[in-house]
Amino acid sequence: MKIKLKFIISILVLILIPTLAYSEEAAEPEESQREHPQILINSVGVVGNSQIAQEYILNVVDTKPGKVLSRDMIQADVEAIYNQGFFSFVDVDVRPEGGGASVMFSVQENPVIESINFSGNTMYTSEQLMTEVFSQEGTVFNRNFFRNDLDRIQERYHKDGYVMVRVSDVQISGGNIYVSILEPKIGDIIIQGNKKTKTYVIRREIKLKKGDIFNVTKFRHHLGKLQGLGYFEDVNVAFDVPEEDDSNVDVILTVKEKRTASVGLNLAYGTESGVSGGLTYGDTNLFGRGMTFEVGFNEGKEASYWMTFASPYMDAKTFGWRVGARYSDYDERFYYYKGNKQFEFDEKILSVFAGVGKKFSNEDWSWFLTLRHMDAKYENIQNAVPGYIDDLTPWDGVNQTVELSLTWDKRDEYAPYPKGFVWDTTFEQAVKALGGDYQYLKYWTQARFYASLNNAVNGIADTNLAWSDENPLLFAARLRIGSATEDYLPAFARYSLGGMNTLRGYNSRSFEGSNMYLGNFELRVPVSNAVSVVGFYDIGNADVKFDWSNYHYDYGLGVRVKTPFGNLRVDYAKGEEENKTYFGFGEMF
Repeated sequence: MKIKLKFIISILVLILIPTLAYSEEAAEPEESQREHPQILINSVGVVGNSQIAQEYILNVVDTKPGKVLSRDMIQADVEAIYNQGFFSFVDVDVRPEGGGASVMFSVQENPVIESINFSGNTMYTSEQLMTEVFSQEGTVFNRNFFRNDLDRIQERYHKDGYVMVRVSDVQISGGNIYVSILEPKIGDIIIQGNKKTKTYVIRREIKLKKGDIFNVTKFRHHLGKLQGLGYFEDVNVAFDVPEEDDSNVDVILTVKEKRTASVGLNLAYGTESGVSGGLTYGDTNLFGRGMTFEVGFNEGKEASYWMTFASPYMDAKTFGWRVGARYSDYDERFYYYKGNKQFEFDEKILSVFAGVGKKFSNEDWSWFLTLRHMDAKYENIQNAVPGYIDDLTPWDGVNQTVELSLTWDKRDEYAPYPKGFVWDTTFEQAVKALGGDYQYLKYWTQARFYASLNNAVNGIADTNLAWSDENPLLFAARLRIGSATEDYLPAFARYSLGGMNTLRGYNSRSFEGSNMYLGNFELRVPVSNAVSVVGFYDIGNADVKFDWSNYHYDYGLGVRVKTPFGNLRVDYAKGEEENKTYFGFGEMF
């Protein structure tokens, strides 16, 4: 900063003392005034300015005609003019004038901007960065305005997650301004602390490559995905900038592993099926390779035994897969025909499957192909109503199917609650040539939506109690529709509605057919971090033919409680004729 206050002020004071003293003596001033004579300012002006108006410059000074001359005041005014930002040099000249003093500020304006040039920017074009710059060509360069321009450029980078980006240098040559942007890139990615988990399992979740520009928003999402695997008690992150190379940053991940094998307790209650329970043993990180294994059983009126083995991770280069088997033995199960109870029967079903899938280059999309063998037996009809309809037992047998599912998943997988939507469509082809007893094509599609309502109710309800960005008031919906090429499908292949996972106000399999539509709507209201109340409405039907006017519905309330075993779920539903209560774990969808 070039600010000059000429020595002439001191000389001026000495020259004017006799005259001023004479005037003050004639007025019989007080003793203090005779000892400290005052010099009045007669005029104030500016020289050297051509682009910046004098009125604008003098608007910031306290030195005015009629005021007493003060060295401190003039010094402050020189600084104020310089701080306007338009000048590279400010001087002042004080001279005697008509028994007082004349104050003339001398300025040297900054150059007129001819061009603004950026270098080092790869995330945004120079044209995009210029939208953040208020300084324009043809105007006098103002260092204050331009400092704010640079702040806005950095703010744009930081808002988009590029928090390490900074303006590293600014050079001014005549009217040309050269701005250097430093966009630090990822150097080495160091993973440490893992003993069981393979490094590549961790590495594939942190989707950063050497040479990428560091983005904290994306990195936070990747870190959340890594923590969500459930393999680690803690994940710490550190950054290291190599000496003499601030254009790169090394990322250091330190993980603390936890036990991933566990024994679980299964407990469920249904109005129809009664109480059932069992045990499971599983490992979510088998052999440290991110594979899952589970074996378990449920005992009760509805008994089941199962085992699954899978590698769920998949991307555009990696295949996911799963294999498994399940055997269920349901004694004294009720059979309904169009919602009316017909008889009780015993059901035994063995299902064995194997599947493989992969994501497309756009990883929001994926496919999964499953081969399934099913052997179903329906027997021991009992407690039949007079004139009952048996549309069940003639359909047992072996079914061999090929299933292809396509999924478009736009949910935010890193959010602490369901957010976004997911759409999937499945085609199931039964093939006699593979050893099955049936041939048909069955197809269905469904969409699930999850949306926070915090902003919508802000100002209407107090969202600062149990509702937060991490645990919001949530609207959830599921829409499903399906059909088939045959009017009459085998009993085990029919669309089936009723029970705790479809129409909650009705018994399991109350409505069946080769066509189906279903809508489930929930308002999930947090009461605390661990407890939520759910209001719900279900509507739909399954039948041989589509009949949109013939539908069934229910509504009710539920409670969700977070426990070490999972999300405890209790639902009370009121159907058209009966009320049902369900108890279990996990959300409905």
